[in-house]
Amino acid sequence: MSVQDVKAYSLVHATVRALYSTMLAPEIWDTLVQAQDLDTLLSGLSKTVYGPYLQIKRQELTPRRAVYQIRWHLADVYEKLIRLTPEPGQQLLLQLWRIYEVDNLKATLRGVETGASWDQVRHLLRPMAKYTTLTTANMEEMIRSGDVVRAIGLIRHTPYYDTLVHALERYRAERNLFPLEVALDLGYHRGLWQSINQLTGIDHEQALRIVGTMLDVDNLLWAVRYRVYHHLSEQEIINYTLPFGYQVRDEDIRAIAAGADIAQVVRHIYPDAAVPPLISGGEGGLAVLEPSLQRHIVKMCRAAFIGYPFHIGIPVAYLLLNEHEIKDLTVLIEAKASRLPTEVFASMLETQIPAHQADQR
Repeated sequence: MSVQDVKAYSLVHATVRALYSTMLAPEIWDTLVQAQDLDTLLSGLSKTVYGPYLQIKRQELTPRRAVYQIRWHLADVYEKLIRLTPEPGQQLLLQLWRIYEVDNLKATLRGVETGASWDQVRHLLRPMAKYTTLTTANMEEMIRSGDVVRAIGLIRHTPYYDTLVHALERYRAERNLFPLEVALDLGYHRGLWQSINQLTGIDHEQALRIVGTMLDVDNLLWAVRYRVYHHLSEQEIINYTLPFGYQVRDEDIRAIAAGADIAQVVRHIYPDAAVPPLISGGEGGLAVLEPSLQRHIVKMCRAAFIGYPFHIGIPVAYLLLNEHEIKDLTVLIEAKASRLPTEVFASMLETQIPAHQADQR
């Protein structure tokens, strides 16, 4: 890495370290987990980095709106780090950022399909102000179109149009959004793989280890879901997954598609991960497998902060950790709104294990 790159990443590293210090400490997590209800949880969150995003009228802070508000923190840090990160690392952050645009597009298409109003959809979306091709106005216009094919025609200016048009034939035949959503997911992940491969040296090594692991986990979980939940054929599972990855190989996906023992395949790939005894045909084990694999990603992200700091892995790791933190807060918000006991939702948390459960693991 050149002296110029070190200087550029010095600013990124200092910024990320400052942001990293604002993530929720274990003792704060324990307090939030033990909160009696949603009001108590929101009161605790108001004293954290998420506090400024919750400064709206309490009667407007429904669980859905509270999650929407705290997601603005992730949007703000993405925008800051994209701006500061030198090329070609910046392109990787931009591609990571686009997953939220893909999610927004899928949510909008679902809204169109179900006849939802814009008010019903808007706070389900990921907040995105900059570095986007799909604006809030575009999505509102799509909802008001009332028809999926017409809605897709309204976004010709985006990189998603061609992907969706190629999947329209199956949508028309099946009258189901599944082919459109799969096409968007596969297109996004292919772009992510290309962004990794544009990097060299330690940037490529770190991106492959962190983002490649995330890509692998997504691909692996797709294959499992398609088999266990959707009961797709072997060939369909192969068609709807990626033939490449970091540690997950094409033969691993094909083994799952062909009916191999899922836990055995996963343990072969991740011998150090906590993989539960699980599922060949039942659905229950997937609820245990997914957070286990997500915790493996969290572990990889935390490891990036050890050692030489001037590389793309530092901002990538922080952004993914912040995403997982917000996912855990989403679980907490929904659980507290429903007054669920801690033992019901604690196993879903990906970044923290409540103190009273730590000894049981």
